[in-house]
Amino acid sequence: MVGPVRPQFVIFGSSIVQFSYSHGGWGAILADLYARKADVLLRGYAGWNSRRALQVLEQVFPKDATTQPSLVIVYFGGNDSMHPHPSGLGAHVPLNEYVENMRKIAKHLKSLSEKTRVIFLTAPPVNEEQIRENLSDQTSPQKRTNESCKIYSDACLEVCREFDVKGVDLWTSIQKRKDWSTTCFRNQTHLQLLRPSVVSIVSVCNCSIVSIVSVCNSWKMNHPDNHANANVNLVENVENDHGTLWKDGIHFSSEGSKIVAEEILKVLREADWEPCLHWKSLPTEFSEDSPYDPPGADGTTTVNIAEQSVAASPMKWGLSNEI
Repeated sequence: MVGPVRPQFVIFGSSIVQFSYSHGGWGAILADLYARKADVLLRGYAGWNSRRALQVLEQVFPKDATTQPSLVIVYFGGNDSMHPHPSGLGAHVPLNEYVENMRKIAKHLKSLSEKTRVIFLTAPPVNEEQIRENLSDQTSPQKRTNESCKIYSDACLEVCREFDVKGVDLWTSIQKRKDWSTTCFRNQTHLQLLRPSVVSIVSVCNCSIVSIVSVCNSWKMNHPDNHANANVNLVENVENDHGTLWKDGIHFSSEGSKIVAEEILKVLREADWEPCLHWKSLPTEFSEDSPYDPPGADGTTTVNIAEQSVAASPMKWGLSNEI
């Protein structure tokens, strides 16, 4: 444990959570806005449904923990809403069971402490055409539709009303943007089209082809005569030669993540909670004026970097200062 002790925010969910720190993700936005204010912790598990979440709920959120989170943001539902696979395998969870699972999650989280606040994120919309085009050869067919996402989204909101939990209706919020289906989903690298040596690099590094090429260019500049340049050239040419970037129709681009972050921050700003957990209401750690700060224009005072850096965070993400 490191100090000083800050409020603890936990994001708990499936791939929408696990990937929220990459590609200008909404988790990264929250972590940046709450820098020097709260610790934002990620507990994301790609591919999971509400059934698997229940299996680890008490491990992730033990009731006897010394410190309980001030805020828990939960996302499960998109994988649950997938249509059943003929084999019985896969992520699908029947609607009635999904509702009961989310009730249990809400009940457990609200019991952690009187000050633990909970926000549920509903299943967002998906781009069915992009899913068909780009994921059909990755896994055995298990249909994911906007219609089923809407059903599970509505069910999640009903649980929120039942347990007095704040809910963010992502299914509706994302679709308020007219071009949502083409701008709100992130680019992926289609690994099956890449040469095996490049697949291994991308998989191990968990990064994009663009990132790999950037590293390779740096290597070539600093090691012009190194024999490894043959492999570097192989990777550098792969985007045009053997690879392609595509949108999976499920996971958020930076534009989609901005909507998610804004909706969460709206809830935090409007919630009648004591204390208020909105980023502007929480104190900035070690924000007192210091003679070690940069001198001001008058030469007699200093510029408070702590407050300036926090205030500038929304602009870095293209967000309004009103969030």
